[in-house]
This record gives sequence, structure tokens and C-alpha cells, in this order.
Amino acid sequence: MTTYFLRRFLLIIPTFFGITLITFLILQIVPGGPLEMEIMKIRMGGQTKGSESGSNTGTTQNIPQSAIEELQKFYGFDKPIHQRYLIWIGNLFKFDLGKSYVYSEPVLDVITSRFPVSIYFGLIGFMLTYIVCVPLGVYKAVKNGSTFDFLSSAIVFIGYAIPGFAFGALMLVLFGGGSFWDVFPLGGFRSTDYESLSFTGKITDQIHHTILPVMSYVIGSFATLTILTKNSVIENLSQDYIRTAFSKGLSEKKVIFGHALRNSLIPISTGLGHAVSLVLAGSILIEKVFNINGIGLLSYDSIVQRDYPVVMGILVISSLLLLIGNILSDVLYAIVDPRIRFK
Repeated sequence: MTTYFLRRFLLIIPTFFGITLITFLILQIVPGGPLEMEIMKIRMGGQTKGSESGSNTGTTQNIPQSAIEELQKFYGFDKPIHQRYLIWIGNLFKFDLGKSYVYSEPVLDVITSRFPVSIYFGLIGFMLTYIVCVPLGVYKAVKNGSTFDFLSSAIVFIGYAIPGFAFGALMLVLFGGGSFWDVFPLGGFRSTDYESLSFTGKITDQIHHTILPVMSYVIGSFATLTILTKNSVIENLSQDYIRTAFSKGLSEKKVIFGHALRNSLIPISTGLGHAVSLVLAGSILIEKVFNINGIGLLSYDSIVQRDYPVVMGILVISSLLLLIGNILSDVLYAIVDPRIRFK
């Protein structure tokens, strides 16, 4: 099994290079890049000045070639595309992700400043999902076919069908001081006067800003984990060793939680590794809806503003987390079920 995991770790290298190479090429050749946007800004600025002075002919249309060459050099477009990639990879090995075009700060500093926010919402959503869905799935398995089972399935599947960002937008309209109830803030991570609040006030304010985003995070994941837990428990309850446990006089509670649930956790545990990357990566659309300055919103803004160094930096971190998370899932699988032996 050690050989298997060693081989999996070694496969991270070519996979990572493939991901970064394809993304780098797409970003470099797609139209509307940072160079074109900067030239457009210069021209728009010149047109504005020309209109203010009453002139119909702005100096914008004729940008000196030397200025364009300076911009190409600034953005690195004065070199062949393969050379640009090799330079970027070389800097990556020195833990240098470059400098943001928009923030004029090192990319690593820009990304790490947003991580705590995404981790905060991700961890709360992750823990809430498992705390609610695993017991709910077990209870649904015990009450399989009952009215409660039918109604709870309908509710979680309706939640699964609603995109998280759409649910968040609906909650803001209903409870964010719009046309209905002013219960929760319109967005943000904290209030503007957070630092001046008392300790109790800070906790209340943080919870106030947490409820709606977390609900949007978890609404889609409830159905998957709940039904997975339910089906796994039902499958184990039909096994011979469960009937043997009942025949020995064990109570239903001891059989379910002491035998069936333990083996039912095997398929559930395989999703933990993948969930790690989701917890850290944030959600682009949900963070955009609630204006939360996390990794998701940073990804959105960087793509829109063509801040390629930040886009590549986020890609590096998220792809490594995903690759390592997949291996972690296999490790957890082997720990939960010692019978599993990877070859």
C-alpha cells in the first residue's frame, strides 16, 4: 500500500504541470487581456479629456509605439509564450507567484489575506453538514418508508435543486432589508463599526453576518450526504452480522450505532479529503452575492479584471489542495476499513 500512495504522490507532479500549462496558455492567448484593457483605458481617458476640452479628436487614437512596448514589457508579453511559462514555473519553485496587476502587492500576500474568511465559512458549513446530515440519514434509514422519510427527502431534494447563490439572493431579498423583513445585513464579513463593539456585540455581529452565507453554502450538500448515509445504513442493516447482533439480544440502538453506523461511515469518509479543498477554496458565486472578501470573490474579481498572476496563484493552491485531498480520501478509506489494501 505504501507503493500505491507513493505512486499517487508522484503523479501529482505531471498532473500539476498539465493543469498549470493548459490554464497559462488559455490566459495568454485569450483576447481582452491586461494589455488590451490597459490600452483601452488610456484611449478612454484621452477621449474623456478631449470631450472636456471641446475637441472631437482625442490624442487617444495614436498611442506611441514605445508606450505599447513598455506595456508589453511590464506584462511580460515581450517574450515568447513558452519562455513566459518557464519563467513563471521557475519563480514558482522559489515560492514567488508574482505581483498582482490590480493590488500592486505580492500575489501570495493577496491570497493569504483572504484565506481566513473562506476557511471560516467553509469550516462552519462543513461541520454543520456532517452534524446534521449523518444523524438525519441514520434516522431516515430507521424510519425508511415513513411519512417523515418522505417529507425530509422532499425538503433536502428541493434544497439540492436550488443553486446556493440563488438561495442566497432570495434570502437577501426576503430578510436583508429589501421589500420584506430587515433581519440580516445585506452582506460583508463584519459591520463597519465592528472594532468599536463590545465582546458580546462582536460575537453577535459575527453570527449575524454568518447565518445567511452558511445556509447558502450547505443547502446543496445536505441531500447528497443525507441520502448517502441513509442508503449505506440500510444496506448494512440487511447484512447477516446485524441479524446475528439482534439474535444475541442487543438493543436496536446498540446495533445501529455500534455496528451498522460504523461500517456505514466507510463511503462517507471518502468525501472528507475532497471536502478539504472545497472548504479552503470558497465559493465564487456565494461570496459575490454576499460581498464576502474571501478566495471565491478574489477569484471572480481577478478573472474579470484580468489579474493573471492572482488567477494563476489561486489555481496553484486550489489544484494542489484538490490533488492532495483525493489522496487523503484514499488514506481515510484505508483507515476506516483496514480490509482495504491499495495496490
